[in-house]
Amino acid sequence: MLPNDADPSMEKKVGGTQEWLLWIHLNEYVKLKDEQITRMRFRDNLLYVTLMAFGGIVSYAIMSEHSQYYYAFLVLPWVCLILGWTYVINDEKISAIGRYIRLRLVDKLGKLVHKQPDTLFGWEIAHRDDKWRKSRKYFQLFIDEIVFCLSGCASLLLFWFLVPKPVSSGILYLFVAEWVILLVLGGWIFIYADLRKGRSK
Repeated sequence: MLPNDADPSMEKKVGGTQEWLLWIHLNEYVKLKDEQITRMRFRDNLLYVTLMAFGGIVSYAIMSEHSQYYYAFLVLPWVCLILGWTYVINDEKISAIGRYIRLRLVDKLGKLVHKQPDTLFGWEIAHRDDKWRKSRKYFQLFIDEIVFCLSGCASLLLFWFLVPKPVSSGILYLFVAEWVILLVLGGWIFIYADLRKGRSK
């Protein structure tokens, strides 16, 4: 059983400095995994939230009787930016936690228990080392780019074809700015995709 804060007797059970450090590192592992799981749930739910937001905005635009309904399509890129960036930040923290466990925490524990790092917390490496990992990650990257970037670009194209010409300079600046932020978001999604395999840095 791994140590946790609900076990106040643990401090009495550990003897010397080595045992105390072992308890600290194991407790750190438990807390990191708890945070990682929480962030995974939140990140995955963001995809559903994004799709629901898209559905609501598009439904409003299609069913609206307002003559300027097409302006609703300018809202979608901001939804993409806010939810997409939140998705990226959580995904990066999930990867960072796994990377810290694989590269630093196992080294600390290995010195205490006299084991090679690769033999500790084997699942942290095993789930990243199958032959289909890169294919899955590239497909996930493709899905993320579609949901958070291409959908926003599609809404901008719809707006451009539907809005009467010429458009005001303010709307034009907003239109260009939204294109730029979607391109930047797409770049960050690609940077944080974590396509590497195994225990690599």
